Amino acid sequence: SSRTARSEEDRDSLWDAWGSWSECSRTCGGGASYSLRRCLSSKTCEGRNIRYRTCSNVDCPPEAGDFRAQQCSAHNDVKYQGQLYEWLPVSNDPDNPCSLKCQARGTALVVELAPKVLDGTRCYTESLDMCISGLCQIVGCDHQLGSAVKEDNCGVCNGDGSTCRLVRGQYKSQLSASKLDDTVVAIPYGSRQIRLVLKGPDHLYLETKTLQGVKSENSLSTTGSFLVENSSIDFQKFPDKEILRISGPLTADFTIKIHYAGAADSSVQFIFYQPIIHRWRETDFFPCSASCGGGYQLTSAECFDLRSNRVVADQYCHYYPENIKPKPKLQECNLDPCPASDGYKQIMPYDLYHPLPRWESTPWTACSSSCGGGIQSRSISCVEEDIQGHISPVEEWKCMYTPKMPVVQPCNIFDCPKWLAQEWSPCTVTCGQGLRYRVVLCIDHRGMHTGGCSTKTKPHIKEECVVPTPCYKPKEKLPVEAKLPWYKQAQELEEGTAISEEPSFIPEAWSTCSVTCGVGSQMRLVKCQVLLSFSQSVADLPMDECEGPRPVSHRACYSGPCSGEATEYNPEETQPLYGSLQEFDELYDWEYEGFTECSESCGGGVQEAVVTCLNKQTREIADETLCVSSRRPPQLLKSCSLDPCPPR
Repeated sequence: SSRTARSEEDRDSLWDAWGSWSECSRTCGGGASYSLRRCLSSKTCEGRNIRYRTCSNVDCPPEAGDFRAQQCSAHNDVKYQGQLYEWLPVSNDPDNPCSLKCQARGTALVVELAPKVLDGTRCYTESLDMCISGLCQIVGCDHQLGSAVKEDNCGVCNGDGSTCRLVRGQYKSQLSASKLDDTVVAIPYGSRQIRLVLKGPDHLYLETKTLQGVKSENSLSTTGSFLVENSSIDFQKFPDKEILRISGPLTADFTIKIHYAGAADSSVQFIFYQPIIHRWRETDFFPCSASCGGGYQLTSAECFDLRSNRVVADQYCHYYPENIKPKPKLQECNLDPCPASDGYKQIMPYDLYHPLPRWESTPWTACSSSCGGGIQSRSISCVEEDIQGHISPVEEWKCMYTPKMPVVQPCNIFDCPKWLAQEWSPCTVTCGQGLRYRVVLCIDHRGMHTGGCSTKTKPHIKEECVVPTPCYKPKEKLPVEAKLPWYKQAQELEEGTAISEEPSFIPEAWSTCSVTCGVGSQMRLVKCQVLLSFSQSVADLPMDECEGPRPVSHRACYSGPCSGEATEYNPEETQPLYGSLQEFDELYDWEYEGFTECSESCGGGVQEAVVTCLNKQTREIADETLCVSSRRPPQLLKSCSLDPCPPR
């Protein structure tokens, strides 16, 4: 490293000192200045004899115009091929951005009027990079040559993007006979990178309002670039689309509006970066809490309006989620002993000698709702405890060094109890019209049977039902009662499926049991069928045409004990062959036998269904103790003797 340092020193010693900086190439908008030095050696010196720096890095007034355009217009009074032209700049040449290319107004003629533009001319319109001696040099947002520092989306050099927020949205027109126009979006002062695209027959126009309250309007009638309140606007108008671009920052509040021009709807998509104009600002320290003997003081934060340079209500800063309120700072103060004390008094740590003020809360109030989500509140106050342990309320700012506890919280957010209806019972008849019943329970959020459900919303527990089997006693007005045991027959009818115009599985009747005693099996044919409405005929379809679960085609059956065998059997041995076999204790079940006599002979009465314990195979009535493992069916009633009684 020492050899390298000496070699650089020897190399620089061959040069004379750098000369003074030249006059800036521009008076505003960013120019270039140079400095020269001479080589003192008869040999060639290493390094360059010229260096550059940027200068005049202040914005030009709007009336100054574009620097490249000024250089093109300087050739307006010089004939080109014997003719005078008004020359306009050609910018953003990807091949040679530092040559002066200009276009004759009203023609397609593009000419390179100079091999190099003047130093300080921007290489590209949307970049700070500048041309120096015909070469494009990188310029950072800090206006230093060779710097790679960039502006963030908020326009802050080397910023982190925290001073603005991205706003993106879409507007759809809503035609109304009473409205000719509508507001699309309001874009505040200082916003950047604005882009709007309208699709449809309607038209965009602008309304502006300066900070001084001056209002104006621009109709955006033609394609072009123009200034509105010192903001450069680029507008493109197409037959079915309009595009508006503003690089910003806006120097006024802009309101983008739409003028209805057709019967069809239009939509506008917009995107821009909106500055956060309300920011937290830390205050100075408040007065000390004690005049002597040791106290403390805190800072706070206030919401500051960057546009009006004044303090505003905190709610304006809370509007931006990006705004984080700084925590107060705490420091000791007035540590000198009080005159009345006998000498210097040592200041102990706050948590031992002088506890810090703290937040204190009252108990939570009762929840506003017993279920379904409610709120409860409490009071929060800042209190201070003295040496003797006495607690007294103090100003809130003294507790702001820690977050304030919430004053409201949600409670009882679980669901309210709801009615739960169980499955319907079978219809009380096997043909015609009857009744069916179900159990309805009030269930809480844990699935437990409870109270609290509204009687107004309780589902009904009884309804009429129709069995699609014709009754063959048309002279009787009342439904025909089922033959014994009617409950079993109704259950088998319920398993059947009627053929419809939608493909569905249709099972045929079960075959007889494969054995005359013991455990056997039954089979039935299951078809996929559909009803052809135009011919009222049934057609068979492939099985994959039907949706839903396919009914079983095999089941076990029991024909009673074989002679000389025990009445019990082991279902596990026959399970692999026949599937779900019935266990022996399942041979007995409750079934409805019929109805009792009507309680009245006329004028309306009721009949109660009779429940008995039956052997499923022999259909014989058994002792009720054999059905103890089965659930007893619900009590069923039906009306009877509905004819009016004769007058006495």
